[in-house]
Amino acid sequence: MTEITVAALQLAFSSDIDANIANVSRLVREAAGRGAQVILPPELFEGEYFCRVEDEGLFAQAAPVGAHKAVLAMQALAEALKVTIPTSFFEADGPHHYNSLAMIGPDGEVQGVYRKSHIPDGPGYEEKFYFRPGNTGFKVWPAPPTAPGWTLGVGVCWDQWYPETARAMMLMGAELLFYPTAIGSEPHDTSLDTARLWRRAMVGHAVSNVVPVVAANRIGTEHGQTFYGTSFITDERGDVLDELGRDEEGVIVATLDLARIRRHRAAFGFFRDRRPELYGRLVQDI
Repeated sequence: MTEITVAALQLAFSSDIDANIANVSRLVREAAGRGAQVILPPELFEGEYFCRVEDEGLFAQAAPVGAHKAVLAMQALAEALKVTIPTSFFEADGPHHYNSLAMIGPDGEVQGVYRKSHIPDGPGYEEKFYFRPGNTGFKVWPAPPTAPGWTLGVGVCWDQWYPETARAMMLMGAELLFYPTAIGSEPHDTSLDTARLWRRAMVGHAVSNVVPVVAANRIGTEHGQTFYGTSFITDERGDVLDELGRDEEGVIVATLDLARIRRHRAAFGFFRDRRPELYGRLVQDI
């Protein structure tokens, strides 16, 4: 058995954390009912995307991984449904704050925490005010026991624009890449619509690494900032297997075959033909 069934969720969020958790839980149950073994909610689903402004009072929303309401709720749900839920949350670690992801396994345990490596800073996305750059390095995790052989890699939102993120996780053994995100309109330029660029970047990761990609975004308008959804799942050739529109709430699901993916990856030769001795410039400052 080399198959795995994965899902991504797309929905709008409010300032009510309990309502948000309830809505995510409802869609997680729907995805599990459709056979999904790994279910990806969007980034920071605990509430509205607060990074649009700099407000010191919002640091109070952060909590340690072992005490965060969204993480605890997904732990209980993962155990009840026997599914894996990569869970994005606002993490407090002593005086430090991170945009983090807890990988929650089907036993309800946190397998580990990844802290977002690339932190954006710009109008409507002022994350550097809130988050330190992640200090965990990129991480990968084994898939649930029902999908032996699969290894999961997760980048968070801004990480998705960097080919280095995807390639690093692949070299660590990832067979499937997940990207929870919160992205939409650009307050400084209303004519700029990055939805198609967002998708192309991740489809490029799929093609150049011969790996399926799962991307989950939010929808809705929050204080004038509109999130454009368009969540999707691609196969290892970048072909879209399932997707949602700009304002659709729902669940997308796809079943992937590891043996086929590995055959295709070997045949393309991208990893065979790598020349690491030529890539030193990539790790030098500009």
